[in-house]
Amino acid sequence: MTALGKLVRTTAFKIIAVYLIVFAIFAMAVIGYLARHTQALVVSQITETIDAEIRNLEDIHADAGIGRLIDVVSARAQQPGSNLYVVTSFNGAVLVANVTDIGNATLSRQGWSEISYRRTDESDAQQHDSRALVRVAFIGGFRVLVGRDIEERERLRQILAAPARWSVVVIVLLGIAGGVFVTRRVMKRIDSMTATSEQIMRGDFGGRLAVTGSGDEFDRLANSLNAMLGRIENLMGGLKHVSDNIAHDLKTPLTRLRNRAEEALRANHTEADLRRALESTIEESDNLIRTFDALLMISRAEAGELRKAMTDFDAADVARDVGELYEPVAEESELGLAVDAPEHLPVKGSRELISQALANLVDNAIKHGGTIPGSKVTVAVRKAGDRIEFVVGDRGPGIAEADRARVVERFVRLEASRSRPGAGLGLSLAQAVARLHGGDLRLEDNSPGLKVTLAIPAEPGQTKGA
Repeated sequence: MTALGKLVRTTAFKIIAVYLIVFAIFAMAVIGYLARHTQALVVSQITETIDAEIRNLEDIHADAGIGRLIDVVSARAQQPGSNLYVVTSFNGAVLVANVTDIGNATLSRQGWSEISYRRTDESDAQQHDSRALVRVAFIGGFRVLVGRDIEERERLRQILAAPARWSVVVIVLLGIAGGVFVTRRVMKRIDSMTATSEQIMRGDFGGRLAVTGSGDEFDRLANSLNAMLGRIENLMGGLKHVSDNIAHDLKTPLTRLRNRAEEALRANHTEADLRRALESTIEESDNLIRTFDALLMISRAEAGELRKAMTDFDAADVARDVGELYEPVAEESELGLAVDAPEHLPVKGSRELISQALANLVDNAIKHGGTIPGSKVTVAVRKAGDRIEFVVGDRGPGIAEADRARVVERFVRLEASRSRPGAGLGLSLAQAVARLHGGDLRLEDNSPGLKVTLAIPAEPGQTKGA
């Protein structure tokens, strides 16, 4: 397709073309309206002049008779630029006239008419047009014709016609030029967006649409698309990271399962040995199932599928139940576990998900906060404004500020050896639950240790600062 054909096919050019046609028609209608009413004004003035002249001649005839009327008409007819005059007797004989070629049919027809004439004082035979009034009401049947040249009307029409034609031509040319200019600017932006889109489709998710800073609709669209592309880039990076971590974290337990099964089959073992091998295999399978259950729960939470299960419950009861559940685990790690919860703290949400997210936070605090025997893990729930906050603190090594944004991603474990149990999904699930409820998850320094705050609105649909 040629560049011109591509230009003509654009929506911008079509819209401008429609506006151009409408504007050209409107301009021609306005010019025609002005021309018509200007001509009507000229004719109205001619008519008023002739009417006044006829009335004056009637008064002269009534006062002084036909002789005086003929003398007045004869004198007026000789003046430069005078009206057209014809006075005839009852039998049609011309008594006074300054025009010729006026037929008897015109003189015998009383009233207004437009006639052709030739002045008697002109040497050429050129015909002129005039608007005339014939009056037969004089005593004795005398007829009087008074007329006025209307070539002024024709000249006015010609004066208006030429500029009108050129105006339409100029409007069309300027409209086409403006359409091409605007369309080329629009196409330049669209071609830039298309090129960036093709770059992204080729796998370069770092490409972004150009923003000129003008704040127009293209800038607003580019900003929205750039935000979307940034989100997609993060998701693709997270997907790659998750895939790598899944391959790493799930390959090890699957390999252990295979090795234990192979070892059980390789030699003759007692029934007790085989039982221990099966129990170990079941335990490893349960760990894998829990990992996949956690992934499924995170996906469902991020998709909002669990939002319909929200009910009213007591956040303080949840904190106390989780604390009671993990108190024996904390004692085994030589840690204290303190729960600070009011008697009653109503909230609306998913009790199951909030409980699971809080349990994950407490479990992480016990696992990573036990570097100093005798230290304490704290669990607190409180109301802050229109939000309910679950706060879990420990006295462990904490998490560096540079790693806090990364550690909430799936399968991210800061422990390089990955020797401790876990799949790196606890914080990911907690963040997904917070987002599902319209809240957030904050990781802060506990001086020493880590403090994690899970904040959700007291009522679903509320946002921070609402």
